[in-house]
Amino acid sequence: MRNLRILAAITLAAVALTGCGDSKTEAAPSSPSSAPATLTVKDPWVKAGPAGTMTAAFGILENASAADLTVVSATSPASPLELHEMTMQDGKMIMRPKQGGFVIKAGATHELGPGGDHLMLMNPAAAIEPGDEVTFTLTLADGATVPFTAIAKPFAGAGESYAPDMPMSSADSSADSSAMPMAPADTSAMPMAPADTSAMPMGSPTP
Repeated sequence: MRNLRILAAITLAAVALTGCGDSKTEAAPSSPSSAPATLTVKDPWVKAGPAGTMTAAFGILENASAADLTVVSATSPASPLELHEMTMQDGKMIMRPKQGGFVIKAGATHELGPGGDHLMLMNPAAAIEPGDEVTFTLTLADGATVPFTAIAKPFAGAGESYAPDMPMSSADSSADSSAMPMAPADTSAMPMAPADTSAMPMGSPTP
């Protein structure tokens, strides 16, 4: 009988300890999740182009948070991506990877546009036709991601080249003046020099 009492006491103690352990587990607070970054991409679009030809995506990055945000990388199922910028080097406009990523100041915007910062599609697997929807995902310095979809548009621009480290010629960075019709020169306001008669032969006097 004494052994039964001891066994019952041990069983009750074990049940009590198990209950305490369960209550502690339930009461343990879960680790807080990081707040999502407040970054949106407005008016995104991508330059249409053939397969295997580098092209670029653009838009306006808007930071509605109270802290600076940095885009450190981007991905797309359409092509490998790099963050690029256009900059002057040795008197020439060149394209190169954007060191440090795109920084969007708190409460401000950062434009991605032709001739400036952009998302570089290095080698599209298929042609990107006008009207196609291309998905992208931006990754921020804190690990947060921002997905968005861009519409493909035909765009000739100023004829800029998207080949890395290639200098931009004057024809690439400005409008092609050879195709511009030139207005005829206005000669009405030009003073006319008097005719030089010193070298002109004089006729014989009339008899």
